[in-house]
Amino acid sequence: MKVLVLGSGVIGVTSAWYLAEAGHEVTVIDRQPGPALETSFANAGEVSPGYSSPWAGPGVPVKAVKWLLMKYGPLIIRPALDPHMWSWVFKMLRNCTAERYAVNKSRMVPIAEYSRDVLKALRASTNIAYDDRAKGTLQLFRKQYQLDGIGGDVEVLKQYGVPFNVLDQDGCIAAEPGLGAVREKFVGGLQLPGDETGDCQMFTTRLAEIATAAGVKFEYGVTVKAINTDKGRVTGVSTSAGEKTADTYVMAMGSYSPVWMRKLGQPIPVYPIKGYSITVPIVNAKAAPESTVMDETYKIAITRLGDRIRVGGTAAIAGYDLSLQQGRREALEHSVGDLFPGAGDLGAATFWTGLRPMTPDGPPIIGASKYSNLYLNTGHGTLGWTMACGSGRVLADIISGRKPDVDAGALSVSRYN
Repeated sequence: MKVLVLGSGVIGVTSAWYLAEAGHEVTVIDRQPGPALETSFANAGEVSPGYSSPWAGPGVPVKAVKWLLMKYGPLIIRPALDPHMWSWVFKMLRNCTAERYAVNKSRMVPIAEYSRDVLKALRASTNIAYDDRAKGTLQLFRKQYQLDGIGGDVEVLKQYGVPFNVLDQDGCIAAEPGLGAVREKFVGGLQLPGDETGDCQMFTTRLAEIATAAGVKFEYGVTVKAINTDKGRVTGVSTSAGEKTADTYVMAMGSYSPVWMRKLGQPIPVYPIKGYSITVPIVNAKAAPESTVMDETYKIAITRLGDRIRVGGTAAIAGYDLSLQQGRREALEHSVGDLFPGAGDLGAATFWTGLRPMTPDGPPIIGASKYSNLYLNTGHGTLGWTMACGSGRVLADIISGRKPDVDAGALSVSRYN
């Protein structure tokens, strides 16, 4: 079939790759001048199946109030007269029960674990490199009550067979020697040795190059003007470069997917959650992190990417605002400067923001829409990089009429019906 993929972020490009691998003729269009220039551009760099958990969970509403009052708190809400914002918030709050959390987690872990395995296979077959490392994630606890409260998380890890280590101060320093200078700042940690790290933008760009060599067409600087339908099918896409037609269409436009789906008469509960990052040049490699350290207090991820440190965090419910807020930069600088002093040149750091397409329950939306030839691959939230390869492979299997290796029904948009 001829397949037109809308969007060239990490989700769109992995979808295109696995569709081409399945034998389809694939074209990707994007309004940007190249791949991975929006949400995939400067994310936290984690490939973290072990942290594939819904944001909505027991106790989150109470924690949210605390986070909103913290100086460097991880949550920001900018109220607006936006019915989509409040509908999404209400749906998320409805998922903050132990029962719903368990169901949603059971839908997220399989696709995340599968995705990591698919990524490993892709590395083996293509030799793709993207400042990748496989040295795990260390969730760092500054306070004893945080360490004492991990029992529920540990049980979930055991349930899904995710390897983990509970570490004291010495264990944390053994895993991340750069923490040795600040041992008084933390009490212990939870290590997930199976997690990986890597530059998502670098990966996506290189995979697009490999896909181009394999026959995939990428058309950049092309803006979607309208998606045309007739009798339950998409008939074409009107763009700034003319009409684009195909047999099958893939909606992989991240936080803009719900905008288009509303126009198509099939609203999906995906909302943009704004995140920030700084990318810091390393000036003292011995003082820098080896992999990812998650600063649990501030919900900030500090990740080694080659000769850089990527520091990412914040969940801002603020619509489609892409302005850079200085206070958010200060929060990121505080976390990395506090835990890895002298490791990087903060004055030379670049500051970025992007919109994560988030569902209220946590799992992404992958599979068919109400239109017989339009498929969805969106709503991955903070886990787009973690779930990208698996999501692309699952979508390609669905479109090709093959049974996916994970339960695709649990990720279908029909779960909201």
